[in-house]
Amino acid sequence: MGSQRFRNREEAAELLGHELAKRAGQSDDVVVLALPRGGVPVGFGVARALDAPLDVFIVRKLGVPGHEELAMGAIASGGVRVLNREVLDYMPVSQTMIDVVAEREGRELARREREYRGSRPPLDVRGKTVIVVDDGLATGSTMRAAVKALRKMEPRRIIVAVPVAAASTCDEFRAEREADEIVCLRTPEPFQAVGMWYDDFTQTTDDEVHALLDRAATAAKS
Repeated sequence: MGSQRFRNREEAAELLGHELAKRAGQSDDVVVLALPRGGVPVGFGVARALDAPLDVFIVRKLGVPGHEELAMGAIASGGVRVLNREVLDYMPVSQTMIDVVAEREGRELARREREYRGSRPPLDVRGKTVIVVDDGLATGSTMRAAVKALRKMEPRRIIVAVPVAAASTCDEFRAEREADEIVCLRTPEPFQAVGMWYDDFTQTTDDEVHALLDRAATAAKS
């Protein structure tokens, strides 16, 4: 694996798309889901390389009340809720409180979906090969929650695909086998942070996410 940096997310998308096209080719049953915001420019390039539809998959952490940095679970696009039983075993939280936190995060998730997708319905992933894309993986916690949530939506296969990741995180994903396949183009060491491996790691804006999804939807109709 090379350790050189990407110029930007667009270059990373081109290289990742090329690798995925070699592995998967172009198929009618492939759907690309990008984790916003930084994963969307990468997902856009991947979807274009595979001639596949693009959508966002939004994950919101459910923090333990009073210890919000500790995730007791997550909710995701499609109304999916995943709970972390290990955390809840030693930090007991009532079902009522879980529901309160989930409702609050659900409102934010719905707001983001409206902002990003507008009136378009989410893509149906049942029976499809779903490629979940982000601009990189450090701990992988958000991607892990996304994969667990996606499993409940009954896709045929889940492929996690990122331009760059910590080697240990990729190894953990492969060992856990929650995803059917994981593609990490580069696993430099020491890793430190995703942004270290991009010359331009400018934050992707909500407007850019919306525009890219619009472009992808328009291309899908043509």
